[in-house]
Amino acid sequence: MSNTGIAPGGGALDNYFKISERGSTVGREIRGGIVTFFTMAYIIVLNPLILGFAVDADGNFLGGGADPNPAAIAAGTSLVAGVLTILMGVVANYPMALATGLGLNAFLAVAVATQMSWADAMGLVVLEGIVILVLVLTGFRTAVFHAIPTQLKTAISVGIGLFIALVGLVDAGVVTRIPDVAKTSVPVQLGADGQLSGWPVLIFAVGLLLICALWARNVPGAILISIVVMTVVAIVVESIVEVGPAWGLSVPALPDKVVDTPDFGTLGEFNLFGSFAEAGVVAALLLVFTLLIADFFDTMGTMTAVGAEAGLLDEEGKPPHTERILVVDSLAAAAGGAAGVSSNTSYIESTAGVGEGARTGLASVVTGGLFLLTIFLAPLAAMIPSQAAVPALVLVGFLMMQQIGDISWKDVEIALPAFLTIALMPFTYSITAGIGAGFIMFVFLKAVRGKAAQVHPLLWVVSAVFVVYFAIDPLTRWLT
Repeated sequence: MSNTGIAPGGGALDNYFKISERGSTVGREIRGGIVTFFTMAYIIVLNPLILGFAVDADGNFLGGGADPNPAAIAAGTSLVAGVLTILMGVVANYPMALATGLGLNAFLAVAVATQMSWADAMGLVVLEGIVILVLVLTGFRTAVFHAIPTQLKTAISVGIGLFIALVGLVDAGVVTRIPDVAKTSVPVQLGADGQLSGWPVLIFAVGLLLICALWARNVPGAILISIVVMTVVAIVVESIVEVGPAWGLSVPALPDKVVDTPDFGTLGEFNLFGSFAEAGVVAALLLVFTLLIADFFDTMGTMTAVGAEAGLLDEEGKPPHTERILVVDSLAAAAGGAAGVSSNTSYIESTAGVGEGARTGLASVVTGGLFLLTIFLAPLAAMIPSQAAVPALVLVGFLMMQQIGDISWKDVEIALPAFLTIALMPFTYSITAGIGAGFIMFVFLKAVRGKAAQVHPLLWVVSAVFVVYFAIDPLTRWLT
């Protein structure tokens, strides 16, 4: 009997999501879904900050014309994330959540909207999503995934583990950039001034100790308990010492109101082909290509990492219902553009929910439902500081790192590509860059050792595409 009173193998919910078959329970799925939401809820606050205060080529703000409208972007962000994450759970039965892709939204604000209107920029995102969907439906995207050697897939998972651990440390303020005025070649440092200080960092440190202690003692709900406890502690600390902006995006204080009226002003604000007239055909195609490559391979890496952590991959490193997962992810890219909130993609923070026990799409349904609730309960989500949630990312990074022993480090043909894949993800803050470097090195080493015939033809194609991707800036300037 499970801890929810549902007998293993019984009930429509259990049968549909294969909860017992995957060794889980309804209780674990619910906890996992809640944890995933908490670890990625920051996007509701961060996406409006990235997109909401950037002006397009006409001098207008997204969803607001002459004035910023972050509330509309926040509502649209929650809506698309909620609907598509539920769709991932119901259609693909996979414990993976989706929301606006970080990096993609910044690229859109800095490099795309400056050349055209926001509607034209979002039209490019819709086009990119449609192209990816076609690649999935024709079997190309799935075929590329199957062509990747198993040990390289493992390296992708390990690299993502290091990447999300770094994300957690950066969000907590433990790792920071060294200001340019310091005139040093060292890019990062410990804390704000080379040392740890401040209440937010202390909250993170205590939260990390708590989550590790609970995990080591096999306490059910360790990650969720840690997030809730440290949020309460952070609220108490803020009420006493008034830390303020040092917390970052979310100040842990009791909100003035719980329910807020949503504004969906960005929905439907896209122009499918306007960018071709504004920026030119070649420039528009290159922008679509850049968005497509990032979306295409980020999801493959995330999907593999989530499946590896959940024990859902088969002997070839493939998750169940691969094509369904990729179809939903492709729809999410187009939906994000159509809603005016940038391309939506799969989130690596889903591994935090998997670490809590999630193994099925029911967890995604829970996460998606919480996103939909935040459309109206945004003040509640805003009171959870990053420092209370990101210890989960550090713990999950450790768990994913454990797969590194499955890589043959004595075999240079796989070891060097694996090393580049693992190293470049955190060092460049990009999953796509790590995957691309690993692919290129794998093909290159096979070729120089006279084993080119052993490389799957699709890997040759994909590696060539990555060469173009890495050279996209000089190519763009040359062609335009």
